[in-house]
Amino acid sequence: MDLIYSPKQKAFRAEVRDWLAANLPEQKLLSYDTREGFEQHRAWEGKLFEARYSMVMWPEHLGGRGCDLIEWLIFEEEYYGAGAPMRVNINGQLLLGPTLMEFGSDEQKRDFLPRTASSEIMWAQAWSEPNAGSDMAAISARAIRDGDHYVLNGQKTWSTRASFADMAFGLFRSDPASSRHHGLSFLMVPLDARGVCIRPIKALDGQDAFAEIFFDDVRVPAVNRIGDEGEGWQVAMATAGFERGLLLRSPARFQSSARRLVELYRRNKALADRDPSIRDAVARAWMGAEAYCLGAYHTVGRLSRGEKIGAESSINKIVWSELDLLINETAMRILGARGELRGGAPLLSADEGGWLEGFLFAQAGPIYAGTNEIQRNIIAERMLGLPK
Repeated sequence: MDLIYSPKQKAFRAEVRDWLAANLPEQKLLSYDTREGFEQHRAWEGKLFEARYSMVMWPEHLGGRGCDLIEWLIFEEEYYGAGAPMRVNINGQLLLGPTLMEFGSDEQKRDFLPRTASSEIMWAQAWSEPNAGSDMAAISARAIRDGDHYVLNGQKTWSTRASFADMAFGLFRSDPASSRHHGLSFLMVPLDARGVCIRPIKALDGQDAFAEIFFDDVRVPAVNRIGDEGEGWQVAMATAGFERGLLLRSPARFQSSARRLVELYRRNKALADRDPSIRDAVARAWMGAEAYCLGAYHTVGRLSRGEKIGAESSINKIVWSELDLLINETAMRILGARGELRGGAPLLSADEGGWLEGFLFAQAGPIYAGTNEIQRNIIAERMLGLPK
């Protein structure tokens, strides 16, 4: 397959490349799992927004540039190719944003989307509960209607970005007599509301990547509900599709990592060649990243013709999560014992220090966005027609 870009697309690529070259931060930003680093990333997101690069595929009146998905892929290729900072507000921009565009009211779109694109509002996810991890239909946190408000009680856990975010979105049981996927409502909740308690959960690297959220008679305006009352499951499944599908993990992210892996192998070839399986793993990682990219272009072509991804997003999720593991595990094999050192250690070059962080983060890939075991069940039942 030949990918031939139009003159307009080539001009857009050049524009993005020039802007990034002129505006990238001079110093690497701190981890966004720290308060200082979180605010540094918020400021960077604001700078992207001012140049209309924050959410290039959103309509202009909602804070975007009105690009199509091909142009989004081009932007991502240039962004990761330039080594730009990791995006911190993807919960809001890539998950909640498309959900609001599909299910939100006009007022909700006007109120929340531009402020999400600019990262004035930073978002956390409020899905999992202590007894409802991958089985999201087992949610028990309640949202009982009281006039023009809902009163929230319950607990959410493993809430990404909740330690520092401004708002959270998630599912709550609005019909206490309901069970499973019935009687759920999708709500947006200010995390500074009275009765909200946030307790950080440290990740493998010791940073506050997640948090528990406790709700104790928290009052949330009913206008913060997305979709109809009791119909939150359908809304949440659309959001989950965005998370597992094309938007959350663009191909450029893995192509960039695969290129870095190839360079790491070349610099350490004498050591790596003592184990031929390492060379094979590097080749498989590079080919996997390129195949994922071609698959993304194929998916974009289908979407542009009005088709839906549906359950196929589960295949996508398995591919990118296991590709991420392969890339980072192979890098650790090449580095050997040095790979266990944190960035800045004397025995590591500047471009070797990030592999440990990537390796630790990759361990979560087969778990978040729905565990890969659950995704394989979805593929078996919904795509292959196999019995439960």
